[in-house]
Amino acid sequence: MEKKTRILIVEDDMIIGANLSLQLSTLGYEVTGIESRGEEAIMHTNANSPDIILMDINLKGKLNGIETVALIQENHNIPIIYLTANSDEVTFTRARKTHPFAFVSKPFNRLDLQRTIALAVEQLEEREGYQKPLNEIQFMEDRIFIRCNGKMSKLLLNDILYIEADRNYCTLVTEKCKHVLASTLKTMEEELPLSSFIRVHRSYVINISKVDVVTDHHLEIGRKVIPLSKSHKEFLMSRIHTI
Repeated sequence: MEKKTRILIVEDDMIIGANLSLQLSTLGYEVTGIESRGEEAIMHTNANSPDIILMDINLKGKLNGIETVALIQENHNIPIIYLTANSDEVTFTRARKTHPFAFVSKPFNRLDLQRTIALAVEQLEEREGYQKPLNEIQFMEDRIFIRCNGKMSKLLLNDILYIEADRNYCTLVTEKCKHVLASTLKTMEEELPLSSFIRVHRSYVINISKVDVVTDHHLEIGRKVIPLSKSHKEFLMSRIHTI
């Protein structure tokens, strides 16, 4: 069965939101929900990980659409399509800083929206398709074996820089290559030795010996900037002091 692209609609006008949902469902997309407040959109994204977010800039509640997207992007890399009736330069400049995939002006043309989403889906498929998820990992004391192209390849644990979550998959990164694994980050964390690997964020497990820089809100491994959650910072610092 072909996987459906999952789309979250964030729209303060529930009539428009319901109409959008109907159109998207008719086009074969899966609508994960319709939210009218930024706070609810963030919680929904954390719980459901949609593939694309349609985001109205003017929302109910304390957060507008731009502020909501900025907070979502702290933990997720999801294409954003802004839906907006505001065409002023100030709004556009602020929204542009969040690097959206596209802007669709209200009242939007159905065909324009359909084409914009189709282009976003194509980019998603290209981004996710550059590496096929691998199916088998075997853990040993100081190494893992990864099945690739019909054979098991050895990877020393000390060569791993960090592991990044992507829903039910994760990406294991070394200095020379990346491996997309058919495993959750939680499973990898449980299998890897705590003496070397710790979680620093909901989406990252790092090799503590590879850390170059630690700040209040992020750490760096090579040129990669990795977010550091407040709840994990104290444990990370205590581990660094024991190295």
